[in-house]
Amino acid sequence: MWFNVFLFVAGLTALVVGAELLVRGASKLALSFGISPLVVGLTIVALGTSAPEMAVSTGAVLNGQTDIAVGNVVGSNIFNVLFILGVSALIAPLVVHLQVIRQELPIMLGAAVLLLVMGWDGNIAWFEAALLLALTVLYTVFLIVQSRRETAAETTEYDTEIQAAAPGAWDAKLPVQIGLILVGLALLVVGSDWLVSSAVVFARSLGVSDVVIALTIVAAGTSMPEVATSVMAAIKGERDIAVGNVVGSCIFNVLGCIGLSGVAAGATGLVLAPSVMAFDIWVMLAVTLACLPIFLSGREIARWEGGFFLAYYVAYVTYLILASQQHDALPMMSQVMMGFVLPITVVALVASLIRQPSKPA
Repeated sequence: MWFNVFLFVAGLTALVVGAELLVRGASKLALSFGISPLVVGLTIVALGTSAPEMAVSTGAVLNGQTDIAVGNVVGSNIFNVLFILGVSALIAPLVVHLQVIRQELPIMLGAAVLLLVMGWDGNIAWFEAALLLALTVLYTVFLIVQSRRETAAETTEYDTEIQAAAPGAWDAKLPVQIGLILVGLALLVVGSDWLVSSAVVFARSLGVSDVVIALTIVAAGTSMPEVATSVMAAIKGERDIAVGNVVGSCIFNVLGCIGLSGVAAGATGLVLAPSVMAFDIWVMLAVTLACLPIFLSGREIARWEGGFFLAYYVAYVTYLILASQQHDALPMMSQVMMGFVLPITVVALVASLIRQPSKPA
């Protein structure tokens, strides 16, 4: 057991470090070729924070663990919104950029609905996964084209965050940048294999399914780059970047991770666990819908709303654990969620929507 704990920690560390090296190398390389920091931030950095999810989901498929592949993506999106935005909002109320409300949030919602429709029969076929992958490319190209119309303030913000290597710096040379990319990719591959292997052992030893482990431990682990990025952005006062990072990551998770792992699965496609289709994917959709009134209410996420998100994540994980163990407390937990928590939430969301008019664009 202790060896598997070590393997899990080592795999998680390799994923986080690999993602960081990949983003650093690719960012510096792109900047060296004259690509703007804004485009790098919208594409390379956004994809880089989703790299662990892509590596784990694809690695799980290649190892025959399709439950982990899909559960990891669904669990990561739930974790991103409820936990990361919750913690970030508790640090400082988060500003929601108007573009996120008008563009990214509908795309995020559309991706969640598309995943639900594709998985309705319990399987995501190869051609459906290929479509998701194609949409990832189209979305990335769209962001690059759109970046030409960004304001000077937005461009300056990314200029501050993403800078080219200084002349003479250790990462200014082309071979070093390519080396960082290759090492980062290698760590992602190795880390995903270690993480998936140890997670399967944990699931069997704890008597729970691979899906539950993927929805909780694996999902939280692969979301560490998003945690670091959003929390640091909130601490430094870059509160709109914290929200944009989470929403962008959720979009890339569904389109890119499911697309890539589904294509890797080949003709058999991705088999979705019945429990994911019956419950978890609906939770992901509900979490996305819950963002609408909260984001629109004054275009910010207040501390109390962040506390709501965090409390819901704790309730969700508690429910998963109780359900996996068929615990005696499960019926009571279900009654509390359906009879008390959900009605209170509806009231709170409506109140947050009407408490103040949206700020002008």
